[in-house]
Amino acid sequence: MAKIIAKEYTEFLEQLKEQIATSRYKAALVVNSKLIVLYHHIGTEILKRQKEHGWGAKIIDQLSKDLRSAFPEMKGFSPRNLKYMRKFAEEYSDIEFVQEPLAQLTWYHNVTLLEKIESRETRLFYIKEAIEHGWSRNIMVMQIELGLHKRQGKAITNFKEKLPSPQSDLAHYTLKDPYIFDFLSIGKDAHEREVEKGLVGHVEKFLLELGEGFAFVGRQFHLDVGDDDFYIDLLFYHLKLRCFVVIELKDKKFKPEYAGKMNFYLSAVDDLLKHENDQPSIGLILCKSKNDVLAKYTLKDMTKPIGLAEYRITENLPEKIKTALPTIEELEAELLKISDKEK
Repeated sequence: MAKIIAKEYTEFLEQLKEQIATSRYKAALVVNSKLIVLYHHIGTEILKRQKEHGWGAKIIDQLSKDLRSAFPEMKGFSPRNLKYMRKFAEEYSDIEFVQEPLAQLTWYHNVTLLEKIESRETRLFYIKEAIEHGWSRNIMVMQIELGLHKRQGKAITNFKEKLPSPQSDLAHYTLKDPYIFDFLSIGKDAHEREVEKGLVGHVEKFLLELGEGFAFVGRQFHLDVGDDDFYIDLLFYHLKLRCFVVIELKDKKFKPEYAGKMNFYLSAVDDLLKHENDQPSIGLILCKSKNDVLAKYTLKDMTKPIGLAEYRITENLPEKIKTALPTIEELEAELLKISDKEK
């Protein structure tokens, strides 16, 4: 590109240099929020000048070169990043929105959102969740890839009928459908006890998938009811809902009797464990699959608040590789052959 000597560009460059210079000290004190606002300003000015003067895409390369020359100690003025600034300004024209929610996220969070999500509405969902739960960029990427926005608040529940508002809305939004346990390597046909052990063995990742506020109480939690012993698969306490959450795992398709058993567990937990200041306990039944119509009819006349969702297990090994691996029986047979030869 030929050197730009137009008066408009020279004035534009000088203005940007002045803006950057006056922002550096403040940016050192409040690095992130000031940087986001600065980048939005640069992007806005690029859009404005391109429209006013008809500058093409190559202006980005020239601007990058001149800004890096003027501020060699500052990173972030590559052509690629300047293009992100322009897109950032194009997508978010409301400066108040930039100064408030967006400035609470790092630039890398914001760039990731621009890269991975086209829908503004969907992007707003992840902005809100990332700020509320303090997600790192990697955690946010994982939630985007797992399609959290399609699953959050999608479980079938009877909370609206069984819980007071706004507790019912918050509890409903807390649950997902389906839950994705991609950190387990136990195979899609694993029995519920295997899933249960795997979830407890990866409790940090399990809690991340459950969502903010869940505190683990116990696995196979013992209840003594009328001198009979009962064991809850997984028991949690939710810090925001201020209630116990009973989770039952089923490795089969949902059956109405599962809800009846959960109703009993919730009655027992409310009687034996619930503090007088706690909210009513809620139940979550996780099944391999469900019939939504059957589930809704089943939960309709339950006396306790119950949610129902599916769970997915992503196998870590591709099917072709998995089938190529020897079975336990084949390994035993080979070991037997080796043993016979050594005798």
